[in-house]
Amino acid sequence: MNTAVYPEPYKLSAGILAVLVHGAFFAFLYFGFSWQTQPPEVMSVELWQSLPDMPDAPPARKIPAKAIPAREMTEKVVPLEVEAERKPDIVMPDKKPAIKPEKKIEVKPGLTKPPEVKKLSVQPAKPSAAELQAARQKAAQAAADKQAAADKQAARDQAAQEAATGRVVDEYISKISAKIRRNVVMPPEVDDNARAEFLVTLLPGGRVMGVKLKKSSGNPAYDAAVERAILKSDPLPLPADAGLFNRFRELKLGFQPVEPVK
Repeated sequence: MNTAVYPEPYKLSAGILAVLVHGAFFAFLYFGFSWQTQPPEVMSVELWQSLPDMPDAPPARKIPAKAIPAREMTEKVVPLEVEAERKPDIVMPDKKPAIKPEKKIEVKPGLTKPPEVKKLSVQPAKPSAAELQAARQKAAQAAADKQAAADKQAARDQAAQEAATGRVVDEYISKISAKIRRNVVMPPEVDDNARAEFLVTLLPGGRVMGVKLKKSSGNPAYDAAVERAILKSDPLPLPADAGLFNRFRELKLGFQPVEPVK
């Protein structure tokens, strides 16, 4: 069985239509581009080797001068002269010559010395002999008065110092006597008026160096009792001022059974 192949009619017409459409599109593009494109304008320029001569200016028109009467001329000339007289002349100021600064002359030390100014010495009038004598007496009297005042002040100061020292010495002698009396063992049958005096030698610090009976009470038992009390009271009290020790180096002490009321 033979099978015949026939072309399909719709495919052929579609191909022709496609070719026409493409051809019309390319034609539109070509003519549209050429229609919008315009050739550029061409400018022409002439070159001159030299500029042409300029035309001469027309001559100025001469205006005939009018005749001015003599009266008017005089009237016009006179005010000018008056105005010239009124205007003051401008006087240029004179140029002052430039003042040059003076050169200072430096004087080197040692080369020139300033002139010495002599001082006028005015000598006072010399006092007379009587005036000198009176001045000497016045000065001597002033010196004597000053010395006398100083001596009086020194005496007052010395007296005050001795009084203060005496009070300190009396205070410590009383302390020494009281300590010794506390250590006395009283013997029997001693008269109340009996009095024994001793010389006590001390060392710095109040140590007893020696005891010596200077005056007996008349009762040997009482004298011995007082001597034992002095040795037993060692060391004796002394002031803290070492400068006062000489006042306590040797003490004269008196004792009796009944001390009188002071």
